[in-house]
This record gives sequence, C-alpha cells and structure tokens, in this order.
Amino acid sequence: MAGFHNPFRDIAACLGFYTRLPLPAFEMPAHGFANAQWAAPLAGLFVGAVCSAALAGAIILGLPATIAAAIALAVGVLLTGGLHEDGLADVADGFGGGSTPEKKLAIMKDSRIGSYGVAALILSFLMRWSALVALGLAAIPALLIAHMASRALMPALMRLSPPARENGLSAGAGQPTRRTVLVALAIGGVLLLVPGPGFALIAVPLLAAALFFIKWLAEKQIGGQTGDVLGTLQQLAETVLLLACVTHFI
Repeated sequence: MAGFHNPFRDIAACLGFYTRLPLPAFEMPAHGFANAQWAAPLAGLFVGAVCSAALAGAIILGLPATIAAAIALAVGVLLTGGLHEDGLADVADGFGGGSTPEKKLAIMKDSRIGSYGVAALILSFLMRWSALVALGLAAIPALLIAHMASRALMPALMRLSPPARENGLSAGAGQPTRRTVLVALAIGGVLLLVPGPGFALIAVPLLAAALFFIKWLAEKQIGGQTGDVLGTLQQLAETVLLLACVTHFI
C-alpha cells in the first residue's frame, strides 16, 4: 500500500489545505503531501456538497436562481478561502504582465492584484454564475461534479510538469506517484458517469484539453507548474465542467 499509509490522514490533509475548515494544524503526511493528493477530489466533493446545499437552501427559501447561484459561489469562496481563485489571478497577472519567466514568477508571488487578474476573476465568476443560473435545480449535481472532477486533475499536472520554482509550494510538495494520479483521476471521474455515458464522453476530452493546455502554457511561460498554476487548472476545469453540464442538462 505504498503511498496510502493512512488514507484518513491523507483526506484530513487535503481538507485542511484546500478548505478553511477548523481542523487540527495541518501536518504533512509521512509519505509526502504529493502522494496525499489522491484525496484532492474528495476535498472537492466536500466543497461541492456544501455549495450544492447552499444553492438548494436558497431555492427552497424562494430566492431566484440568480441569487441562489451567487450564494453558491460565495459559499465556495468562503469555504476555500478563494485559494484557487487567487491562483488564477496570480497566473493571469504574471503571464500577462511579465516579459521573462523570472519577472512572471516575481509578479505571481506579489500579493497585489493587477488588471489581468481582475479581468480573469470577473470572467471566471461570470461564466460559472451564468452556468449555474441556466442550470437551475440541475446546478445541484453539477456543482458536485465540477468541484470533485476539477481537483482530480491537479495531481496529474504535478506529475506531468516540473516545478517552475526550486523552493515553491509545489516543489516542496514533491511529485506524486503514478498510482496517486490514477486513483485521483478514478475518484474524480466517478461522478462524470452519473448523468450518463454521453456526458462522460463530452467531459473527459474537455478535461484532458484543459489539463494539457495549462501544462503547455505554464511550461512555455515559466518552465513548469506552481501552486498558482494548479489553482488555475482547477478553475478552468470547474468552468468547463459547468458549461458541459449546461449543454447536457438544458
């Protein structure tokens, strides 16, 4: 069971890192945080379940779909601390504003947000909000699918692309094993089958395209992946999946 010494500890580590739950102090698993990433989609499932519950509650209270969708997105940001949104903004600022890989990485490390980052966040929220509004009640399973499957791609990018920094968060986490990647993909892919095989045939190629596009872009821009790049992948994959749900359910 190499790489899965304590599955509950791995799940707790991913929940502690990817959410703002009041869990005990985050502790690195003995086999490395990278190999705990098989549980990343389970953390996504938890986030998706809470967001779905918030959306369902808003609809039950009689709120319009526009407000229910906004509440679901707000709950997601509060629950995760905007972790992946922050990554998306940093990547947009760095890739858009830097002239060399070194300058791009320096901009990405800067806590201030620029016009590229603001534009990226506006577009991300607008597309996801529009999809949730269009889905109505179907947004409840769509949120579960999107949050779970989008986080399943991150271990794959960690293995396929080298860290862009020698001392960054991603570099410190290490490289996940092939088994870790495959388990994460399998867990994340389970819900893709719930709407039917037709949906999976649409979603899987879209997710693969998102993964390899971000890999290509990050390696071209900064020579590899970082934690911000992983967050950008999650945001892109979540958006793509919600749009795929619109085409399938509507």
